[in-house]
Amino acid sequence: MPSYEQLREVLDPATTVLLTVECQQGVVGTESALPELAEEARSSGALANVARLVFAAHQSGVQVLHAVAERRPDGRGANRNARLFRAAERLPVQQLSGTRAVRIAPPVEVAEEDLVVRRLHGLSPLAGTGVDPLLRNLGCRTLLVTGVSANVAIPNAVFDAVNLGYTAAVPADAIAGVPADYTPAMVRNTLALVATITSTQDVLGAWKRPRGA
Repeated sequence: MPSYEQLREVLDPATTVLLTVECQQGVVGTESALPELAEEARSSGALANVARLVFAAHQSGVQVLHAVAERRPDGRGANRNARLFRAAERLPVQQLSGTRAVRIAPPVEVAEEDLVVRRLHGLSPLAGTGVDPLLRNLGCRTLLVTGVSANVAIPNAVFDAVNLGYTAAVPADAIAGVPADYTPAMVRNTLALVATITSTQDVLGAWKRPRGA
C-alpha cells in the first residue's frame, strides 16, 4: 500500500477521474441479470464503498464517470464472439437501452456534473467507447477504477488505462467479482502488478487531508 503522501500525489483531485464500471440496476441492482454477482457486490460492501467514493468525489471536485454496458433490443452492434456475450443474450434481464436495467443503481448517486458513457459492444469501458479523449480533455492522469466485475471488466479497464498511459488506481474493497475469493486473488496476483492498490478509507483520507499535511 502507498503512503498517504504518495496516495495524495497519485489521487490529486485536479488530475483524477473516478470511474464506476457497470454499477447499473441490471447488474448490481435487486433485479440483476447476474444475481450472484449482485449479491457479492452488496454483501461485500463493494457497492456501498463505490457510493462513498462517488459522494466524496462530488465533495472534493473529482470528476466522476459512470460506464454503463447496454444493448439495443435488436442486438445490432453487439459482440457474439465469446461465450459470455452469447450467454448474456439468454439472461432473463436484458441491459436494454433506455430501460431501468441501465440506470445507475442505488446507493450510487449521479450528479449533474458526472459523465455517463454507454457502450453497445465489447468488454471494456475504455476501448472504442470515446472515454480516452474525454479523460484527456479533462486533464486526467489517474483513473480510479471501481465497480464490477473483478472477473472481466475491472481488469480490462485497468489494463486499457495503463496501456493508454494513465496511472490506474484500484480501491480493493470497491470492486467485486465471483466467487468471493476470486477478487482478492485477482488484486494480489494481477492488478497489484500494474495499478496502485488502495482502500476506500485511504482514498477518502487522501481527498480530505490537505496536501503536505
